[in-house]
Amino acid sequence: MFTPQVPVAKEGYPFIFFSAFCTLLAAIVGMEIPAGILLLVTFFILCFFRDPERFVTDQENAVVSPADGKIICIERVTDSRFTDGEAQKISIFMNVFNVHVNRVPATGRVEKILYSQGKFYSADCDKAGLQNEYCATVITTPQGKKLAFVQIAGLIARRIVCWLEPDDDIIRGRRFGLIRFGSRVDLYLPPDTEIVVQTGQKVCAGETILGHLG
Repeated sequence: MFTPQVPVAKEGYPFIFFSAFCTLLAAIVGMEIPAGILLLVTFFILCFFRDPERFVTDQENAVVSPADGKIICIERVTDSRFTDGEAQKISIFMNVFNVHVNRVPATGRVEKILYSQGKFYSADCDKAGLQNEYCATVITTPQGKKLAFVQIAGLIARRIVCWLEPDDDIIRGRRFGLIRFGSRVDLYLPPDTEIVVQTGQKVCAGETILGHLG
């Protein structure tokens, strides 16, 4: 029987090892209180970079959540930055306790990767989606549907990691990157997508179905 594993994202190794080393050093020299505090910090960092396995739906036209967190916005927009047209936008806020490994929402081919430097407003405010640093991935599905998923830096998160490249063939539910220490992912879907989630709902990357492509 398959037993899900909870590995740790490799991007977290330097932070975990450094914090663990400081904890050990404080314990060796007899600094009990600092050692205890550092042990808690190490445990927090280890939890932050956890990367559990996920069970992905096999429904052909389903779009799954690219991030763990809470849906803070669902709206129809005119998107001139990524998909060049009308879109349904879903914004997902990740707090520091969520898993921060991001997953591909739909199978397709990467058309382009757009990176933009910007500000670092709190990721759950309206200005974050427009002015914060971001990395956007635009893909086309086998059915010809264009959609985009955008990793957005936040007040604390200052490091966006995206492992994708243009022309990559990607599969729904696969890992594609992460954002360090709390942030947000916006998803731009075709206007005829049937949305099956609502604002305030908690979602799980790779597992929660957000909608069905028309």
